[in-house]
Amino acid sequence: MIRFLLILAFVSTGIACRAQFMDTLYAVLRARKYSLDARLESRNSFISNQLISVAGVRLGLDFQRRLRIGGGVSWLKSDFKDVRYVPGPLGKTDTLSSRLKFVYFCYYIDFVFYKTKHWQLSVPIQAGTGSSWFQNSKDYSLGNHQKKYFLLLYEPGITVQFKVTRWAGLGADVAYRFTLKNNKQVADQLNSPTYSFKVLFWFDYLFYELFPKSKITERFGPAYW
Repeated sequence: MIRFLLILAFVSTGIACRAQFMDTLYAVLRARKYSLDARLESRNSFISNQLISVAGVRLGLDFQRRLRIGGGVSWLKSDFKDVRYVPGPLGKTDTLSSRLKFVYFCYYIDFVFYKTKHWQLSVPIQAGTGSSWFQNSKDYSLGNHQKKYFLLLYEPGITVQFKVTRWAGLGADVAYRFTLKNNKQVADQLNSPTYSFKVLFWFDYLFYELFPKSKITERFGPAYW
């Protein structure tokens, strides 16, 4: 039921914002005014009803705080142990306990469809390609001989943001992670709602406020709500 409501919300929001997105895209690209979008992220989700955390770094371009486009890398931060049953040499079933790991490159676009002085609503969409595997050690071991599976993800979501000042604020987002089922054992576990709560800082805006007469501020600023 939760999955259905999330999908319905994403589809409804996407249809309502389609025309506005095209108008905004034309306006911000025509203005040719942008800044860097750099983020450290941590998202919570579930694997087999267990709460886990996915960390990531992002780098892209921010067009007038209305459209953000870029890429990055994400990985499973939590130590998730999984029990698997495999055929043994004598025809018996052996029980193996190992750790699930995954890493993927992501590509994102974040469109702001509602904006006031303090509030902002946006539709972030990201897709990713990478690998998932099982290993015995706790730390990541990319060179191990465990079989790796291709991973394809798609994550539509909705984000709300409240600006306390021009350069600081609070935010939260909810999304749903869909994964390609080329490895049913892994993919079924990774399909899950995701959510995060954020403390936001815009260091470029802080710079504009502290140094309003600098050449950088004259070119890329000033800070605005």
